[in-house]
Amino acid sequence: MGNQESIFSPQQLEAYQDCTYFTKQDIIRIFKRFKEIDPSRIQQSKMSNLHYCQSETLPADKLENIPELRENPFRRRILEVFSQDNSGDLAFDDFLNMFSVFSEDAPREIKAVYAFKIYDFDRDNTLNKTDLAKTLKTLTQKSRDQGDLVDGENIEQSALTETEENYILEQVLKEADLDDNNELSYIEFEHVVSRAPDFLTTFHIRI
Repeated sequence: MGNQESIFSPQQLEAYQDCTYFTKQDIIRIFKRFKEIDPSRIQQSKMSNLHYCQSETLPADKLENIPELRENPFRRRILEVFSQDNSGDLAFDDFLNMFSVFSEDAPREIKAVYAFKIYDFDRDNTLNKTDLAKTLKTLTQKSRDQGDLVDGENIEQSALTETEENYILEQVLKEADLDDNNELSYIEFEHVVSRAPDFLTTFHIRI
């Protein structure tokens, strides 16, 4: 307990435990992972200061290179969604929230909300054809070399032909667009996710 109190106040640990799917021991472990990404930037002695936990950030270019995210084609979008200003830079609170949502214990409903946000590239609260096309290209991109980042604008070339992409998009909308308005609302997206047996296992990042 002494080690825990040296990093966070007891009240902080209680609050983090209440709003995540982690134990107090998990929270300490995840903080240590956060700190080791850039030890010179994160001052452990200040973590008991709530403002510091919410404001001192690690940059996206460092975070997208960590092993937990590096092979994920949506790594940049994930970071943008969980950052406070859509920059991809994360404070500890954001980092903890991200891994909480991607944890095994997070319920399907929470995961679906954040999956929708990640695929909603233009942040207009619908998945229109442009969002769906970018999602498809991200999933099927030819190269995942370092530097081929997904930022909503610069997506690596798809391994599919344009004809194949259009066919898949048409089938997705035909199957999921219940009101025929050429876009998916969150309710329509959640309906699709509820029928996907592997969604919980694929929307998971181990830390």
